[in-house]
Amino acid sequence: MSEKIPKYITTTLPYVNASPHMGHALEFVQADTLARFWRLQDEDVFFNMGVDEHGQKVSRKADEEGVSRQNYVDKYASEVKELKSALNLSYDNFIRTTDTAHKEAAQEMWRRCDAAGDIYKKKYTGLYCVGCEAFKIDTDLVEGKCPDHKTEPEGVEEENYFFRLSKYQTFLEEFLSKEGSVLPNWRRQEALKFVQGGLEDLSISREKSRMDWGVEVPGDDNHVMYVWFDALTNYISTLGWPKDFEGKFSKFWEQGETLQLAGKDQVRFQVVIWQAMLKSVNLKATDTIFIHGFINSEGHKMSKSLGNVIDPYELVKKYGTDATRYIMLRHVHPVDDSDLTWEKMDEVYTANLVNGLGNLTARIMKMAETHLESPVTVTDKTTMDAEALKHYQFQAVMDGIWAAIGAMDEYIAENEPFKVIKTEPEQAKEMIVKLVKDLQEIAESLVVFMPQTAETILQAIKENKKPENLFARLEK
Repeated sequence: MSEKIPKYITTTLPYVNASPHMGHALEFVQADTLARFWRLQDEDVFFNMGVDEHGQKVSRKADEEGVSRQNYVDKYASEVKELKSALNLSYDNFIRTTDTAHKEAAQEMWRRCDAAGDIYKKKYTGLYCVGCEAFKIDTDLVEGKCPDHKTEPEGVEEENYFFRLSKYQTFLEEFLSKEGSVLPNWRRQEALKFVQGGLEDLSISREKSRMDWGVEVPGDDNHVMYVWFDALTNYISTLGWPKDFEGKFSKFWEQGETLQLAGKDQVRFQVVIWQAMLKSVNLKATDTIFIHGFINSEGHKMSKSLGNVIDPYELVKKYGTDATRYIMLRHVHPVDDSDLTWEKMDEVYTANLVNGLGNLTARIMKMAETHLESPVTVTDKTTMDAEALKHYQFQAVMDGIWAAIGAMDEYIAENEPFKVIKTEPEQAKEMIVKLVKDLQEIAESLVVFMPQTAETILQAIKENKKPENLFARLEK
């Protein structure tokens, strides 16, 4: 039997210039589901999350609010970190880019890229979008504005350090020619086409006189690192790189299988820039980068500037933790854009959880509690489509589970064990035992998606007792 390969999974780091939104929560829940699934397979897993805390957006926001930069990032970092409890996340480390160890790692990344001959200094004039923390060219703009932030970029002229991204065009083309390097495949093709169009070297510093909130450039007190050059290094600094005293980097990055989750607006950074940086310092490229779509609301991308952001904490407050996870895993497409509104979420919550899984569990366990003398002996059998989950098809797996729930409802309606019990008690008891066993399979299938709900159902089966209502009805 071959030895299992350690698995490393990471989300991208939310930028702490505002509270976390549904797009962040989606990525966290997807990653958590995979981490839980792998652990059930007895895999050795390291799950990374964290926050990106430097850059011009943060410094401006802090200044506008009249607070120190550190106090500002502390506030929003805590909001992201508290999602661990709100969404029941099982990450192994939460990294902040203001952590001393991370800043030291970012500076070492700089030194090694410099030693490879990949960093140089030159004067530069360009258009800079503060919202994206990135320079833009005319073809990036729509009617002269950033399409994501609806703002005109600022004209900037200064002397910066640059990373020789163009040097790695051939390497990136080879990387992106490999099936599975980026998923879904059509995102890989998009990225490959982007790289084949030609790469320009990347500005990787900012003058302190213009922006002083960042990691200092080694050997130059007048510059701080461009926020992305700093932040991307988190994926290995979280494992203890470069010193690697505990051996986590060697185990999970060098010898393990690495997976990064990212939104579709992250392709340039995660797929292109980060892989080139890794190549520059002779480190292994990420094995797989999984790209998800955006969550829109009423046809518009959720954006702080548009004011249509859905707060994940509000979802948890209204529906509960597992119902929020359910909504994101079943009613948000894994890779395409999806549209959510409060009305739609109310509808699916009531139909599929309150009147669906919740009602089914209550009916079955009430019959079991009333008519069975002892708990049903069950196994840990599951109906979950593990193969589909290995391919990140969260929605399809959940659809399969709810199809099984629907089939159980039909079985009860057709066979009416609650009536048969009056005339053929032994036959009815056999029906109830079958239903309890089927319910157990549903619960086992939900362990990685809705862990608290699964635990409640399994405990009810063990005790042969109807549980409290799994999902509360919404107040009108």
